[in-house]
Amino acid sequence: MTDSINSKTSTAAAPSTPSESRELKKGSLAAFKGLMPFLRPYRAQFAMAGVALVVAAGATLAIPAAFKQMIDLGFGASAGVRSIQHVNLVFLALFGVATILALATAARFYTVSWLGERVTADIRSAVYRHVVTQSPEFFETTQTGEVLSRITTDTTLIQAVVGTSISMALRNVLLFLGGLAMLFVTSVKLSSIIIGLLILTVLPIVMFGRRVRKLSRDSQDRIADASAVAGEILNAMPTVQAFTHEKIETERFGASVEGAFVTAMKRIRARAMLTALAIVLVFGTIVFVLWLGAHAVLDGAMTGGDLGQFILYASIVAGAIGALSEVMGEAQRAAGATERLLELMSVKSQIQSPAHPVALPPRAANGASLTLADVTFNYPSRPDTAALAHLSLDIKPGETVAVVGPSGAGKTTLFQLFLRFYDPQLGAIKLDGVDIRQLDLHTLRDAIGIVPQDTVIFSTDAMENIRYGRAGATDAEVIQAAKLAAAHEFIERLPNGYQSFLGERGVRLSGGQRQRIAIARALLKNPPLLLLDEATSALDAESERLVQGALEAAMQGRTTVIIAHRLATVQRADRIIVMEDGKIVETGTHASLVALGGIYANLAALQFHHVHSVHAAT
Repeated sequence: MTDSINSKTSTAAAPSTPSESRELKKGSLAAFKGLMPFLRPYRAQFAMAGVALVVAAGATLAIPAAFKQMIDLGFGASAGVRSIQHVNLVFLALFGVATILALATAARFYTVSWLGERVTADIRSAVYRHVVTQSPEFFETTQTGEVLSRITTDTTLIQAVVGTSISMALRNVLLFLGGLAMLFVTSVKLSSIIIGLLILTVLPIVMFGRRVRKLSRDSQDRIADASAVAGEILNAMPTVQAFTHEKIETERFGASVEGAFVTAMKRIRARAMLTALAIVLVFGTIVFVLWLGAHAVLDGAMTGGDLGQFILYASIVAGAIGALSEVMGEAQRAAGATERLLELMSVKSQIQSPAHPVALPPRAANGASLTLADVTFNYPSRPDTAALAHLSLDIKPGETVAVVGPSGAGKTTLFQLFLRFYDPQLGAIKLDGVDIRQLDLHTLRDAIGIVPQDTVIFSTDAMENIRYGRAGATDAEVIQAAKLAAAHEFIERLPNGYQSFLGERGVRLSGGQRQRIAIARALLKNPPLLLLDEATSALDAESERLVQGALEAAMQGRTTVIIAHRLATVQRADRIIVMEDGKIVETGTHASLVALGGIYANLAALQFHHVHSVHAAT
């Protein structure tokens, strides 16, 4: 229990959603420090890329020196065999340098591209792995489209940095430093002047770069907003079309996309201005210094070869600075993406497995016991309203307990607490005598099978949809579970039987068929505790009869808790719990509760009177 309390205390300070953690600001490129855990495993590959990078930069820096030799000793000497031979040697050397440069550049490109793809794949997997462990509270406040944008768009920007920008930055830093050193070797006076002027030009570029970074972050946020709108609309397309809101939703998405475009254009304009500013300032400085160099040659203070070498090295330095400004712009944009991803990774679920989990006792032949001791729970989004208030309940192994009551009474909340999607603020829930907060989450949830009211069907075939209940089940076990759930016959009638693709979200199945798939999934899991949330609500009378018989057989040897609005499905429960406003107000069998004349009796009178009226009318 202490571990649980400490865990809650430590995670309370952590941002619970990306939107909240968006307020956490990081300085400039410091966000890239968060990528180090993803980069460390590939130190050897980075070293290989570094070697190729140094070789390529060295080859590039050797070219101006070769040109100096060619100008001074080839063209500057008196014409003759010696000068012709020297020119030939210089050009052979240039070709050799170019070959080394080509091989080193190819090796660098391959290695850093591999690193970009590999690291990006690792980041995507890590972010997705982190997201799927979040509690329902996270998904109540975070749009799915925003998460998808961070996993796809943001990681693509990081891929560009790892796979291209880092390499380009290091290459140009080497060229800048090497070119700068060679400039001083060639002419200390001209180099001193050019360095002083370049320092003055860098300051406005850095200041302007901060604005680009902020706009890049805003642009990524607007793209995420547009993705969130699109995801919401596409997931609700039948409702959109049923209410003829296609035009309205198209306009809403269009407005979101337009907002993203306007923000992107601000970023692009800022980037364009930054690039123009860098080129004008840097090359203006170089042109001025070269003008001084031309006068030095005319005055005999330096040779033509020296000036040619100085011009080439100055071009290399200028090109390196221009490339670095371009890379800096990309890096600023990726820094915003990195911040967004790290924010997502920093979100901590309030529901965690304990550091030292307790094992469940061996499974009993007749199921599990379930105890609620003075449980009080408020949803995080509604902290002032108690969904459950001082609830106590003791369910014996093998017992079938039905929970009924009006909407909002707290029935579904019970199931969410049993599965530990949330923890109660007060009280404890025990499974086979063990507080569920002391259990590993997988151990707890492996012991529970659930048939939800809203069935989830995955975009795969019928066999795999049922096998979702137990990943290692054989085909024969899957088919047996389908038979128990009265799903075998309609699956066999599908075009490819159990190998039939069921469509996204099961669009090729009726509501009753989807429900029977979910029941088969739960039966295949074979848990000691079975939770049925309106398990027969979507079935017609014949299917309900078949499934009810299957469920009664499945309830043998396990504890079952049933939520039902249709009281006909719970009449044979061992005990019926009536809830209202998060409290248990009545307990008993169907007969005793009808005789009591309370809430259950009123519900029963309304439902059964309606059924009799329908039968009389037909």
